[in-house]
Amino acid sequence: MPDIIKIINQMPQIVADDWQLIRDSAPSEHQTFAHKIFPFAALNDPGNAAVFDQVQAVWIAPDDDFEASIATLLRMQLIAVDFPSFRDGRGYSIATLLRTRYGWNRELRAVGDVLRDQLNYMRRCGFDAFAVRADKDIRDTIKSFSHYTVQYQGAVDNPLPLFRKRHGGTE
Repeated sequence: MPDIIKIINQMPQIVADDWQLIRDSAPSEHQTFAHKIFPFAALNDPGNAAVFDQVQAVWIAPDDDFEASIATLLRMQLIAVDFPSFRDGRGYSIATLLRTRYGWNRELRAVGDVLRDQLNYMRRCGFDAFAVRADKDIRDTIKSFSHYTVQYQGAVDNPLPLFRKRHGGTE
């Protein structure tokens, strides 16, 4: 079982991943859905409507139009957002939308090309779990959270900008 980084009690920790990411197949009626993260695109296909209600977790690609199915997504146990390349920043917007506009309050996981330099920014956008790229050392990667001790601007994880914190939130 691979490890992931999860934010638990505001602290990043390395934990065993008890979910399996399914990359390229849709669920069928004859399989178990427990602890499997299926692609949203496969589930959103009208032919898979019957199994969509049984799925517990999905991953969203940057170009998926997930907002039309938001009611179904909000009942999931976990939503993962795929980063096909570290250069693709659309996942940050998806995370921010899920947390702020739609009120997602369960696990939001970053998957794909997830690297050390991105973790702090991903956390600020609302991610609370990170599946680090397989060829990277997760124990080295988790150290990136200690590199940033002050954030000037507000974000999903802390909406108050630094100048408001310094002045008691009254400016």
